[in-house]
Amino acid sequence: MAHDLNGKVALVTGAANGVGAGIVRLLLAEGAKHVAILDIDETKGTAFQNELNAEYGANKSKFYQCDVTNDDQLFAAFQSVVVGHGGLDLVVNNAGIMNDAAHMYKKEISINVTALITSTLKALELMRTDEGGKGGTVINIASAVGLCQSSALPIYFATKSAVIQFSNCIGKEDYYEKTGVRVLVMCFGGTDTGLLSIPKLGSIDKNLENILSLFNQFPLQRVESAAQGVIDAYKKGSSGSTWISTRDLPAKDITDNVNRAYEILGEHI
Repeated sequence: MAHDLNGKVALVTGAANGVGAGIVRLLLAEGAKHVAILDIDETKGTAFQNELNAEYGANKSKFYQCDVTNDDQLFAAFQSVVVGHGGLDLVVNNAGIMNDAAHMYKKEISINVTALITSTLKALELMRTDEGGKGGTVINIASAVGLCQSSALPIYFATKSAVIQFSNCIGKEDYYEKTGVRVLVMCFGGTDTGLLSIPKLGSIDKNLENILSLFNQFPLQRVESAAQGVIDAYKKGSSGSTWISTRDLPAKDITDNVNRAYEILGEHI
């Protein structure tokens, strides 16, 4: 079944720049009714909102300064969107950091895993058809590193594996049939964003050489390619599916591979 973005109301976290901003642009280009931009960066977020409203029309987007780990701020943004636009059709949980340093790894887990789960559950609460909602879609952003292993960033790798497993499980067909809310997961390969800048990286070791050598192995794709992958997954993906967008190639549904991998692991139970 193909899904259409025309007239939809969306909320995207980590959306003031990078891939999140790219997703917002494409949602509006695809005819979305309104897109909420959630981010901690007030300067970039406000400027982005004003730019989009000048291009697409008044009230097409609204910026919410929001730390996704702060439930009060996150839930207030959800509530504002629902009240202001008569509901919510799509949530893209894109906010994330890559910093395994001793003073940052708990924040990394809070943003990449805990806040993403909290946002998914809030979206489910508002959208689910068995409790009066009209259904909808959640797309959780993981990473290709969630599909492999390395000692370079063990905590970051673990957070992205958690996102894949959580999204797959809550998106299972039996639960989707009950709630009417699709949950998909998108794994980005290396993408040319500020996430990979030295000031934002952190390691369990004192130097970053192992991290840099890891990412030097992979060609970086353009932000536009990653964002388009999310749009394509929205249009074509079934609930519980896993997608990958890497090397500027079209987004690919890799659900069969992921399911097969878990079947192999499950043989040991």
